[in-house]
Amino acid sequence: MLITESVVDIPTSQGPMRLHVFAPTVTVTTHKKAKLSGVAVFTEIYQVTGPVERFCRQIAGNGFIVACPESYHEFEPLGTVLQYNDADTNKGNAYKIKKELHAYDEDAKLTLDYLQNHPNCNGRLGATGMCLGGHLAFRCAVDPRVLASVCYFATDIHSNTLGKGQASDSLERCKELKGETVMIFGKFDNHVPLQGRRKIYDALSDAKVDFGWLELPAQHAFIRDELSKGRYDPPLTKICFEVLLEVFQRRLVLGLSGTGDEEGPLVC
Repeated sequence: MLITESVVDIPTSQGPMRLHVFAPTVTVTTHKKAKLSGVAVFTEIYQVTGPVERFCRQIAGNGFIVACPESYHEFEPLGTVLQYNDADTNKGNAYKIKKELHAYDEDAKLTLDYLQNHPNCNGRLGATGMCLGGHLAFRCAVDPRVLASVCYFATDIHSNTLGKGQASDSLERCKELKGETVMIFGKFDNHVPLQGRRKIYDALSDAKVDFGWLELPAQHAFIRDELSKGRYDPPLTKICFEVLLEVFQRRLVLGLSGTGDEEGPLVC
């Protein structure tokens, strides 16, 4: 499926925010009245990099309207992409705890608003993202409009250290999640160590969230398809993307839940 890309600048309380929009080309050619589901994609600390753009294109190419906000629009000129080097890594991590938590939430709400009002969106919304974006997708999923979310190696949930003051409440708010979510981690992720992953898993279980859990033999950011840090794992990336498509197709396109009862009969 061919896709079309565009940018839209929308107002926020912190100044304009750029959304990168990806949609099947047929929505502007032969099927202008088509109604598709929407997906908000949240970035890692480097903003809308090549790997993030390719991730968005893959989702849009499977029949979704995708909107990806620039996470640090209040700190950098619109369109800025941070590089995968030490200097910009330090800058991105500094911005991550300089930005107000309410500003992250406002960005997510406005991104969902944009998708909901898109002429080709049917109002069925999902969220996904990687690293910082995995955490932002998790918080975004608290919005009842989000029917499904897929959070890749979400940082700072277990430690409550997102945003200015490093006192986020994301794990506590997991009880507000109404849609289905999938948490994906690498077993060797030193950003979210084993005890942190267990803390997230236990909180989701205790809150009776409808969630899936995928832990793979990989490092942090293993779906980032560039080689500056030597972590990209193509086969595992493919597995994870198939999980994402299954959840989004089932929840956002077909409108179906999971397999039914939490516990079935004790038979083989």
